[in-house]
Amino acid sequence: MQSISYKLVEFMLLFIVLPISLALSFLIWIKLIIGVLGFAYIIFVLLKVEKNQFRVSKNLNWKVFWKETFIKLIIIAIITIAFVWFTDKDVLFNVIINKPKLWIIILFFYSLFSVYPQELIYRTFFFQRYQKLFSNHKLFIFVNAIVFSLAHFFFRNSLVILLTFLGGLLFALTFNKTKSTLLVSIEHAIYGSWLFTVGMGEMLAFPS
Repeated sequence: MQSISYKLVEFMLLFIVLPISLALSFLIWIKLIIGVLGFAYIIFVLLKVEKNQFRVSKNLNWKVFWKETFIKLIIIAIITIAFVWFTDKDVLFNVIINKPKLWIIILFFYSLFSVYPQELIYRTFFFQRYQKLFSNHKLFIFVNAIVFSLAHFFFRNSLVILLTFLGGLLFALTFNKTKSTLLVSIEHAIYGSWLFTVGMGEMLAFPS
């Protein structure tokens, strides 16, 4: 399971074939089974092959992380508020104003059951399994962002693909710097929650 040929086949199946197949039209329960099996395989490899112990490092630089995340959030907020205002200002902060309880519930479940699994797959697993296959580190980061956006291909929305590609770049750079699934998950949750809050949740399939 550690050979280059095995990892290349694994990469193609998990990060190319599987996401594209989920964008095809067939029964939702079959898609769920495929997704669950894929995730179970990834957890198995992380635990049994890569010997990942899922420990939180005691040497995390929280001060730098929060500072950098806050600066990036301000930039994202300015851009997205302007975007929603000029494209559909009626939905600007609509959910948090009109349905605050729903807003809290969705953000909780999104952060716990969507963000963290995504970061286990696309940062923890991806970096541990495939980083050594790339001699060019910038290309590796770029490929990580590409496959992360491909995971959202089933939305069939070019803006979603663009946003998830940009998000993939940010998250890959954060993980590359911190080597922390926890930190990159927090960052991912903050930016995703903001998009829902500002009024872009519908295109990302958030209940509204």
